[in-house]
Amino acid sequence: MQPDLVTEAQNPASDAIDSLPTLQLLKVMNEADNEIALSVQRELPHIAEAVDKIVDRLEAGGRLLYIGAGTSGRLGVLDASECPPTFNTPPELVQGIIAGGDRALRHSVERAEDDPQQGKHDLEARNFSGRDALVGIAASGRTPYVLGALDYARSLGALTVGLSCTTNSQVAAASEIAITPVPGPEIVTGSTRMRAGTATKLVLNMISTGVMIRLGYVYGNLMVNVQPTNDKLTDRARRIIVKITGVAYTEATRLLQEAGSVRVAVLMHELNVPRDQAEHLLAAAKGRLRTALRRK
Repeated sequence: MQPDLVTEAQNPASDAIDSLPTLQLLKVMNEADNEIALSVQRELPHIAEAVDKIVDRLEAGGRLLYIGAGTSGRLGVLDASECPPTFNTPPELVQGIIAGGDRALRHSVERAEDDPQQGKHDLEARNFSGRDALVGIAASGRTPYVLGALDYARSLGALTVGLSCTTNSQVAAASEIAITPVPGPEIVTGSTRMRAGTATKLVLNMISTGVMIRLGYVYGNLMVNVQPTNDKLTDRARRIIVKITGVAYTEATRLLQEAGSVRVAVLMHELNVPRDQAEHLLAAAKGRLRTALRRK
């Protein structure tokens, strides 16, 4: 173990946690968790750089892929899988890869993380190219599987982002952009599903949501690319139209039916244009509603 591997260090606040009453041991955990957001806050400039550069890649036809093992891999797959239902992105736009494949999402496949060549092979299987962006996730910052993937991605000229939770990590050194929230030693020594996992989840939320906001999938704080595929989402789409335009709910229903999407419906009403012209304006604005509203 490298001497500064924070994720394997013992936390003095919890060295007798097994002897504490339940409420007290939970307080110890909660107090430790209070430090997680601050560790992420310190990394905001690097997260912002990653978001902007990922947007550039996606606008040029590239994709965003997460790769990791164990908890880190599961968190990447989770974040990627939530992009289509939240932002109506194509399923191939944001992808998550975990060492050991889909079985590793529910079962421990620990040795899968030890093979750097497998990281490369898993990217090759997704036709990863120099146009794409890769976020390598490893709480310890030393997972061979992730390091192999990052090395391969860099050799292609792809954007590489290394997300780890320990100082001076190999993952950070192997990446163009290093994001390194360090919340400190785990309450249960080495259990990175806890503090490091929470920090990782916060960062991934910021990356994907920040990218989608920059790409125009959000207007204000409204999910304007929501697709009315069930009753709940249809109601949400109508309410978003009402919120932006101020029309009555019944008129929002009519607009949505005529337009087929929230953003086109808003443009039709606000600019008083037919559907085809609204769609043209939206395409010219690269899907950004705020930009399209300024054009006619």
